[in-house]
Amino acid sequence: MLLTVTLNAALDLTYRVPRLRAHETNRVTEVAERPGGKGLNVARVLAALGHETVVTGLVGGATGAVLRTLLAASTGVRDELVPTAGTTRRTVAVVDASTGDTTQLNEPGPQITPGEWGAFLARYATLLSGAAAVALCGSLPPGLPVGAYADLIRRARAAGIPVLLDTSGEPLRRGIAARPDLVKPNAAELAQLTGSTEPVRAARDARRRGAGAVVASLGAEGMLAVTPDGAWRAAVPETIAGNPTGAGDSAVAGLLSALAEGLPWPSRLARAVALSAATVAAPAAGEFDRRTYDALLERVEPVALRSR
Repeated sequence: MLLTVTLNAALDLTYRVPRLRAHETNRVTEVAERPGGKGLNVARVLAALGHETVVTGLVGGATGAVLRTLLAASTGVRDELVPTAGTTRRTVAVVDASTGDTTQLNEPGPQITPGEWGAFLARYATLLSGAAAVALCGSLPPGLPVGAYADLIRRARAAGIPVLLDTSGEPLRRGIAARPDLVKPNAAELAQLTGSTEPVRAARDARRRGAGAVVASLGAEGMLAVTPDGAWRAAVPETIAGNPTGAGDSAVAGLLSALAEGLPWPSRLARAVALSAATVAAPAAGEFDRRTYDALLERVEPVALRSR
């Protein structure tokens, strides 16, 4: 079983408009509603890839109830979310059909109490006992300590479970010090962490800080993997038009599934890149276009980088 953790879950709303005009009324032509937060997006992609998947995290209020109802319709995803008194946040992606650009609006999330955090930790400990690997994903809601992910990483390592961390800022800095097996920042998050804007140098610095391996999203330049077995870059052979929301989450699903399957690093990176691009071609986060994925997976060729 693969476990994903979403401490700041969300109800994702995607609005499509013919053309986004500031300071004017915009008529929405299409609405998509999905259970969201990075770990829930990862879970739906893992399930679509055929993996037994469990989601846990924190949800509450009317928004949380809608999220759980929608999640129940996600084939292959088991709901082990922990209830909170506060209301789950919403995120709104506004897609401009004339340009393909997306504007994202993210609410902060509910205030989490010490008792709710304790209930989550008990659930997490139970779920770790049956997990092959765990992904810790996204921002922290108000009320949680900034070292929350570091705590969860140490608990996973004590249980002998491989752990992937996908967050940013101080939670990423604290989390890396707890020695996760893999971190997946984007280029900006990696630069913020290390102070270096050169991705390979920054990724190697992140490994020295405690990460077992680093896979960084580089936007149009694809992805970079710096691992104990070597370093590689990979990118899709052509530009994919569409909505990039959730592309990084699909990359995490690719990495976690490939880790569980014991694939070599070049194959892990190729899967992550192909899934990320195939998500851009899909209508909403947590989905990917299967035909695009299958076609790209055969064509993505990771290139080994010389060690320094």
